[in-house]
Amino acid sequence: MALKTPATNTFTDFFYQSDDSLSLYARDYPKSDAPVILCLHGLTRNSADFEDIATHLHQNFRVICPDQRGRGRSEYDPNSKNYNIETYCRDMATLLEQLKIDDVIILGTSLGGLMAMVMAAINPTLISRIILNDIGPAIDNVGLQRIKSYLGINGPFVSWDDAASAVEKINKTAFPDYKQSNWLAFARRTCQEAGDQIQFAYDPEISTNVQADESQQSTPDLWALYQAIANIPTLIIRGGTSDILSEETVAKMITEHADIKSVTVQGIGHAPMLDEAEAFNAINTFLHIAPH
Repeated sequence: MALKTPATNTFTDFFYQSDDSLSLYARDYPKSDAPVILCLHGLTRNSADFEDIATHLHQNFRVICPDQRGRGRSEYDPNSKNYNIETYCRDMATLLEQLKIDDVIILGTSLGGLMAMVMAAINPTLISRIILNDIGPAIDNVGLQRIKSYLGINGPFVSWDDAASAVEKINKTAFPDYKQSNWLAFARRTCQEAGDQIQFAYDPEISTNVQADESQQSTPDLWALYQAIANIPTLIIRGGTSDILSEETVAKMITEHADIKSVTVQGIGHAPMLDEAEAFNAINTFLHIAPH
């Protein structure tokens, strides 16, 4: 049974049960009779990734930010084989059914953008608009191998400063201008306290399927899947130094889509946090949000 409890922020906590009986969680920024934006995070991240952009979007939209199973406040899956995109998309179908939502805009970062494409293929009438944050139907192997190099290394850390240093080590090339305060805020979003220690807020077992084939040197061709969103208005946000989404892939995505816009966030890698001026302004324009 779904359960809502008050939260101290502009969102409420929404707990629901997956079809295989896991307790899953989402932040719900409610707004009556407003269009719904579903924010889908990346592989090792959680709903907190969107807290700044969600607060902004909440002025005009209802915003739902789930924690995928094994992340944040959602329950860890005892069967690591369930950490796959098909299961995540099934969980999102359950979430939307519980909330009685049948029309969404999807803002998907990395894995979340791939989920958007799968969800569109499964239910073509579900999604009215899509924002793809630094992801497309071709994934650069350099970035994939970089992610594999740290995936599943979960800490623990003895202090928040220690956690911030670990986060910086992983993400420094993507955010070269971040200061200590930025890394500490980053750690607060991506880590959690566990007793007297701190660790990343995801189940290390999510690495199982990603690392399953160590000999794999490339990812599957997803261009056929991309056709599922070819007629859905789409905005691509690319980090200027991204090692996941190349300029060549973006160019091809544009030629194979009927209604698409793109923007590059200079000096940022994978993936923009969406508080950068280029990304923020592009989202406002794409969603027809008037400047304040």
